[in-house]
Amino acid sequence: CPCPLPRGDCSLSRLLRRLLSARRSLEICLFAFSSPQLGRAVQLLHRRGVRVRVVTDAQYMGLQGSQIGLLRHAGIQVRHDQENGYMHHKFAIVDRRMLITGSLNWTTQAIQNNRENVLVVEDAEYVKPFLDEFERIWEEYNPINYRFF
Repeated sequence: CPCPLPRGDCSLSRLLRRLLSARRSLEICLFAFSSPQLGRAVQLLHRRGVRVRVVTDAQYMGLQGSQIGLLRHAGIQVRHDQENGYMHHKFAIVDRRMLITGSLNWTTQAIQNNRENVLVVEDAEYVKPFLDEFERIWEEYNPINYRFF
């Protein structure tokens, strides 16, 4: 990772450490998810017994390189939108106490080449609205509610 952080650290390794700190739950709400490193981390958490749930955009989950199929194959719960607009959120919640949000899609392109931002917050005042939004979307995207024509 070519980003100039101290001690040879990089933004990807910092993000991975935050994610891998999950002990009980990880809620992920992402527009695009194709980073193999982040995909492996999420699968590892699932294998450790962390409850992982993913909400994503239907149009982008099927693109070449998407991690969504691999996550589903690993037994991770995934739900997606069924609308014309994009599910464009980009956030994760670790153990219902840590919010990770910003402009970053979890893609190799975004991590290696783009100018992106990520904010990590452990203040319940900020975490709760994102958790509430995740739960609202999770229920809205429940397949039992899908409309077929």
